[in-house]
Amino acid sequence: MKIMICAGESSGDMYAAALVRALRPLVGQDVEFFGIGGDAMRAEGVELFAHVSQTGVIGFVEVARRFRFFSRLLRTLRGLLDTRRPDLLVTVDYPGMNLRLAAAAKARGVPAVHWVCPQVWAWRRGRIPKIAASLDRLMCFFPFEPALFEGTGLETVFTGHPLVEQIEDFAAAVPSMPPLPWGPGRRIALMCGSRPGEVRRLLPDILAGAAMAEDALGECSFLLPAPDDVRAAQLRAAMKAAPRLPRRVEVVAGRSRQTMREAEAGIVKSGTSTLEAALLGMPHSLAYRVAPSTYAVMRRLLTGVKWIGLPNIVAGESVVPERIQGDLSPQSVRDDLVALCTDRARREAQLAAFARIRQALGGRGATARAAAVCAAAIR
Repeated sequence: MKIMICAGESSGDMYAAALVRALRPLVGQDVEFFGIGGDAMRAEGVELFAHVSQTGVIGFVEVARRFRFFSRLLRTLRGLLDTRRPDLLVTVDYPGMNLRLAAAAKARGVPAVHWVCPQVWAWRRGRIPKIAASLDRLMCFFPFEPALFEGTGLETVFTGHPLVEQIEDFAAAVPSMPPLPWGPGRRIALMCGSRPGEVRRLLPDILAGAAMAEDALGECSFLLPAPDDVRAAQLRAAMKAAPRLPRRVEVVAGRSRQTMREAEAGIVKSGTSTLEAALLGMPHSLAYRVAPSTYAVMRRLLTGVKWIGLPNIVAGESVVPERIQGDLSPQSVRDDLVALCTDRARREAQLAAFARIRQALGGRGATARAAAVCAAAIR
């Protein structure tokens, strides 16, 4: 049996790797897995034809600049549908490419299952019929998503969010982890992302704002997590060019969740990290800045939601302050960090909202439920 599985970003790589582990007992240990992904999928024995370090770009403009690369990759993946003839295609998030690939698979008679519902609740709801026609099954993280596809004929399942079980498993392992290099004083996490564009646009203001917060809060220790050693080195290099630094700030590699769990407060770049921070119980504000042209397009398209942060979207209210584009500044970073560390009512309100978010996302078993849906799709 052969299963093609494709994830285009680091978060999808983690979800897909866990899905491969859960699938093996259901479909047999000798299954051949191949596709695109990252180190987590490779560690599970998935043969990769592209790595998330190549595909993990963000923004319309940034994707457009690499149009030729993505066109070649899509041709390669469509070719694999013909030459390797998988029994199942599983695509994880990354809808721009993955849904095109799913449509190609379905046209060839290969069952196509997609995990992580495209954000049609936020923008371009007119895509719903096309998405439904591209897939055999759609698995959703959020409980409000299946209703969006009613009447399309697409089998849609709420699996729950795998982050819930990942965070629970992580919390159980924390006591055995080596200590982080925190210094004395308040512990604060600075999460600016790891992509070059994110670092360039977010890091200088976050560092300057942290230094200003330090002036108001007294002694602080700031940690700047990176996914791996390579990107940690890149962050350290970028810090040298920053106009202002806190007195004590260190980069740590591969320990983002431990940092968020132990931090008193933080600044978190928009994306899955904000949901991780909520599930880990770290009060925070959200930072987001992209190319002006990208943001102009987004402003026209994002008509279905009031917020961009996942905690706010799931909660249905403004739980986490969102510092977007020009609203992100050293002053706003400073003000948020000071308030999150010193305003008890504000901290408790965020933590209570985080508990409600955790309940809404379902309990353990999201990956197992997704694996069962995938196994049932194999003809």
